[in-house]
Amino acid sequence: MKAPGMKAPGWKYIIMKLTINRKIVYLITVSIFTLILIVTGACMHVSTSTLTTAPTTALTSTTSIQNTTATVTTLSTSLAQTTTATSMKTSTTPTLTTRTTSSTTSRPGEVEATEFQGTQLTPISEQNNNALAGTQNIDEATYRLTVDGLVDHPLSLSYADLQAYPQLSRLMDLDCVEGWNFTAKWTGPSLSAIFAAAGVKSEAKIAIFYTADVPAGYTSLDLSYITGNNIIIALKDNDITLPSDRGFPFQVVAMGKFGYKWAKWVTRIELSSNTNFRGFWESNGYNNDADINGPAFQ
Repeated sequence: MKAPGMKAPGWKYIIMKLTINRKIVYLITVSIFTLILIVTGACMHVSTSTLTTAPTTALTSTTSIQNTTATVTTLSTSLAQTTTATSMKTSTTPTLTTRTTSSTTSRPGEVEATEFQGTQLTPISEQNNNALAGTQNIDEATYRLTVDGLVDHPLSLSYADLQAYPQLSRLMDLDCVEGWNFTAKWTGPSLSAIFAAAGVKSEAKIAIFYTADVPAGYTSLDLSYITGNNIIIALKDNDITLPSDRGFPFQVVAMGKFGYKWAKWVTRIELSSNTNFRGFWESNGYNNDADINGPAFQ
């Protein structure tokens, strides 16, 4: 019953109350939905723009709702910045894009070796393989290896030129800093023979290897180490032409060094006196010496 003297609520009053209640319910629903998006976005690293576009569109009908959207936008921006900062602080090791086993694509007449010098070899199909930016596919017909820097005669060598040098074979383990390794027969010319043709100047101290995936300079090796160990570049792995994912046209066989010194997809070798040069992994904290019996980090 209504109190004496009071009129029954008019239809306009009832509609107004219902409209206000609907707006409140709508605002609460959208706010909850927005918070869910923010939490989900933090877990999935969704960008701030993805989190804020939907609420901004949905909350444009009233001033109060727009203010709510602005608050949510600020919160999500802060959250994204915090997530990014945390990620940068905790990510001390570069992330590899691939870690696979190598493929085998033999050429006519090639048969994969299974044993060398009385040692069982790891089949190419079972050899672990890392890559920073996926397999680099280099065209044999147009490939040129540039050898320059502190040399008397800069070289531009084709794949056939590399094949024309005396081919040496080495039985060698590739030891990855991650803890795995494999044994293979590596065959190719020595770097010393190539450098002799270029005429290395006396002030040169290191060789810097530039690769298709790290054109700024992937890694380096001391010249004294290269000549003292007669380091080769492998055109073949277990008597099979080096597969593309293994590093075609060649892989540096860095004896006694961790795998990150075994440069692949090399396009240029610079003879340099800059002993302060640091390659990709070395710039990220890995030991520049990379000796398999030494510390991985410096």
